[in-house]
Amino acid sequence: MDRKSHGKPFAISKQEVWEAYRKVKANKGAPGVDGVTLGEFEKDLRNNLYKIYNRLASGSYGHN
Repeated sequence: MDRKSHGKPFAISKQEVWEAYRKVKANKGAPGVDGVTLGEFEKDLRNNLYKIYNRLASGSYGHN
């Protein structure tokens, strides 16, 4: 199977993702382009933060 790279992996730590979330929460962040509110995101916070970390680290964040 021939797979095209959608981006370069991004060097980021889980701690950096957590800190980014804390900043968004402190600023009462607005829903993203997907329409998910902060409250909805927090219902499965650990899993949602892991998904963001994993996508950033693999270079697939922002690609469908």
